[in-house]
Amino acid sequence: MRQMLLLPSARSVVMIIFLLCFAQSALPSEGNQPPARKYTNVERLATPRLKAVHEDVLKFRTQRTKFSPLPGLTDYRCILHAHAEDSDHTGGTLPEMLADAKKAGISAILLTDHFRPPRDFIDGRWRGLKDGVLFIPGSEIRGCLLYPEKSVLDKMEKPFPELLEAVTAGDGLCFLSHVEERTDFAMTGLTGLEIYNRHWDAKKDMASLVAVAMKLTDPKQLAELQEAVRLYPDELLAFQCDYPQVYVDKWDACTKLLRLTGIAANDCHHNQVFVVKMLDEETVLLGTSVDKDDGMRKIKAGSRPGILEMTKGHKPGDILARVDLDPYERSFWNTSTHILAPKLDEPTLRTALKAGHAYVAFDWMCEATGFRLEATNADGKPAGMMGDEVKQTAGLKLRAQFPLACQTRLLRNGVLVTETAGKDRAEFDVKEPGTYRLEAWLTVDGEPRPWIFANPIYVR
Repeated sequence: MRQMLLLPSARSVVMIIFLLCFAQSALPSEGNQPPARKYTNVERLATPRLKAVHEDVLKFRTQRTKFSPLPGLTDYRCILHAHAEDSDHTGGTLPEMLADAKKAGISAILLTDHFRPPRDFIDGRWRGLKDGVLFIPGSEIRGCLLYPEKSVLDKMEKPFPELLEAVTAGDGLCFLSHVEERTDFAMTGLTGLEIYNRHWDAKKDMASLVAVAMKLTDPKQLAELQEAVRLYPDELLAFQCDYPQVYVDKWDACTKLLRLTGIAANDCHHNQVFVVKMLDEETVLLGTSVDKDDGMRKIKAGSRPGILEMTKGHKPGDILARVDLDPYERSFWNTSTHILAPKLDEPTLRTALKAGHAYVAFDWMCEATGFRLEATNADGKPAGMMGDEVKQTAGLKLRAQFPLACQTRLLRNGVLVTETAGKDRAEFDVKEPGTYRLEAWLTVDGEPRPWIFANPIYVR
């Protein structure tokens, strides 16, 4: 799906903001009301807010503790739902993606090419280790992320059950994508689902996208935005990040009956490179680096007087501003799926993902590598880890360890059971069967933000 800036007309801005405020005032599902936000997204976009968040992030880096994951396992930071060279709205290239993955400390990228017949997305050109980064081919189609072991080209347009059977044969994987568009999708036979997608945060928040557009067409505000990108790039990309209520509601409802691995969707395209282009002295085009002129928004100086200053001394066709918000490196730090596996190769990562030995983290705040969650028996011996089924016994506990003191929320079958605050370790008694999952939150600029979503431990 295209991850793009959608700009409304100036006359519709007020109505959009009203509708967004109304929609965002809806209460979360019963039993799972996350910590309250302090700021709106537009408020978060202000430079003082970005600066305050950045200062807290720097503190976290000095406080972070390094430790090993569970014995025999390595914590691999991985990217799922990633696009390069696969459509006219994708701005990034595969070599660029590889270079940025190395900069961001990414171990594996599970690609999701937009389906372009007759090309077979699993042709192997970018499969295997490339300069230390493992690439696994896949495709985004029919509302899902597909990672078959071998070609399913002849099944791509067959009825979905037939396609799903072909994809998941052997160690093939299939994850539901863009959950907000398909909350009633039947999950039987799927490996799991996205429990966060950066594109949804942008798509549902037109008000702050309008605010960004306004900054791009005023010289003073443009300079402030460019300075914010220079000083606070991760904080700026994350300003819209919110609790993924519709995603976790689907996850919680379905994991009461099924084992489903939750993953993060970066949905990265490197296409959020905003461009202001001169049309004439009083008119500019506003869009992104992947837009053609006829697909850009036309803005006149009558509504944005600063355009006259921007066009002065330039000629039609000149690029007056270019602001890159989402290079791959920044997207990779924004959120990732940590996979716990004994080694870095395709079969091993597939096995770990199917087992749910993974967690989602917003690493831009603090790298979560090393986080661990396990079940222990009354004698303290391990009974299982994230994704595992364990037997309900007397003295069963869930134990978590974090690289940074945080707030935690333990949910059973989607209902909040208990919370802790200000600790880097947590222990919970398990009194009854159910599906238990753990969230960790960090407070930045006085506001709680989700940090870690652990895959469930299923107590039977």
